[in-house]
Amino acid sequence: MISTQMCGIVFNMKAKADLTPKQNQVLKFIQQRIETQIPPTLREIAKELGFSSTGTVRDYLDILQKKGYLKRANNKSRAIELLKNTPSKIPIIATIPAGGPDLAYEDIQGYIETRDLFPSRDVFALRVRGDSMIEAGIMQGDIAVIRKQAVAANGEIVAALLENNEVTLKRLRHRNNQTYLEAANKNYPPIHKDFSIMGKLITILRKY
Repeated sequence: MISTQMCGIVFNMKAKADLTPKQNQVLKFIQQRIETQIPPTLREIAKELGFSSTGTVRDYLDILQKKGYLKRANNKSRAIELLKNTPSKIPIIATIPAGGPDLAYEDIQGYIETRDLFPSRDVFALRVRGDSMIEAGIMQGDIAVIRKQAVAANGEIVAALLENNEVTLKRLRHRNNQTYLEAANKNYPPIHKDFSIMGKLITILRKY
């Protein structure tokens, strides 16, 4: 039974206590642009936040830099770098069946803003669909947080990539010189297909 569920977690970014609301807005916009595209220009920040001049943007960037949230190079249009104490987001890259296997999609379906809880960059999230892992406490709609790795120990729960890009969440088993995937629901048979490990489950998030 997994005991690492984090009940009632809120997925909204928390404002930094040492920043004003407007400073937080500037920081959040820069973060979103860096995570989805490239750093914004001063003009793009001004347009997004309704500033009348890029000089105002420079003032905000100076404050954020002094407070340790970012650094930037002078005379370069997009040279803004977020520092490690800046909040970040974990991508939800697919819906993973905890029932029968299904196709793995590469599109990002959303984000959870809890990177401070999982500081490693080798982390992604998958939304659970199905009931084959209910005896491990994993329910339909849960968010499975996965650490990217190619190996796992016997009995650990993994995100496994099967043939034809099928992906599923199951418990890894090594028995009688065989390696296979096992459900945590007696109504589902073991999976003996060829597979590779995408990563190991590190926790389950559930929103109430």
